[in-house]
Amino acid sequence: MQVDVYANLKQGERGVWVSIIAYVCCSLVKVGVALLAGSEALLADGLNNTTDVVASVAVLIGLRISRKPPDHDHPYGHLRAESISALVASFIMLAVGIEVLSRAISALFTPEMNAPDMLAGWTALATAAVMFGVYRYNRRLAQVTQSQGLMAAAADNRSDALVSVGTFVGVAGSQFQLHWLDPLTALVVGGIILRTAWSIFREAAHRLTDGFDRSELVALRSTIAEIPGVKDVTDIKARYHGSNVLVDVVIHVDPTLNVTESHTITEEIEARMKAVHNVKAVHIHIEPEGQSEH
Repeated sequence: MQVDVYANLKQGERGVWVSIIAYVCCSLVKVGVALLAGSEALLADGLNNTTDVVASVAVLIGLRISRKPPDHDHPYGHLRAESISALVASFIMLAVGIEVLSRAISALFTPEMNAPDMLAGWTALATAAVMFGVYRYNRRLAQVTQSQGLMAAAADNRSDALVSVGTFVGVAGSQFQLHWLDPLTALVVGGIILRTAWSIFREAAHRLTDGFDRSELVALRSTIAEIPGVKDVTDIKARYHGSNVLVDVVIHVDPTLNVTESHTITEEIEARMKAVHNVKAVHIHIEPEGQSEH
């Protein structure tokens, strides 16, 4: 199991590197063109990409730390570093989102505004196509590796592509004397940054505090209860350790079963949980039917 986990983390790093390279190129181009073309929307979009660079680096560091094997004071390994890196990334995005909103509000109420050059719009559209390609690549890789950090990165890639499309619309609209549309688009971009930051923060905090979706827990219980030999499932808990799910369950079996027969049931539970729910770590406590757990 550990080999699979660390191999997935290594594959996840490849996706993060693709994001970092794309964000660095896009942010440099956008900020440069925005300053030349006088576009607040494209500048906000470019600043958004700079936060994505920092956030992606934080995710990369988290994945690197997560790959470290267990040691004397981390017997379960370092897999939760991935969730911590996502939490750090959300704080970085929050700070820049506030800055983008501040600049946009100031520009929105500026009495005289000139329409930005349409070069800003075409730049936004081109980078939107790039980020959508990165999103598709990372989404496929995240589905294979089941990496929380990479899944968050893929979602961010998609939102960035949509933000850039919105930037194009804002710049294009300003060409028709709708000068307020460019800073208004920047305002929307700032709101999207804050929303993404909150979403990443909420998910990371939920996992770090051992939160787990109730409906998923019900599904896990149902799978175990259907296994032959399991008379009852009296308690079940689950939590995330990085991108992995750890399950603790108490089952009741026929009290006349010997150790080997009981062990066969636990092996079937482990195999079924891995096949149906991709859960690779299950701690099973067996109790004789008719007795309460100790």
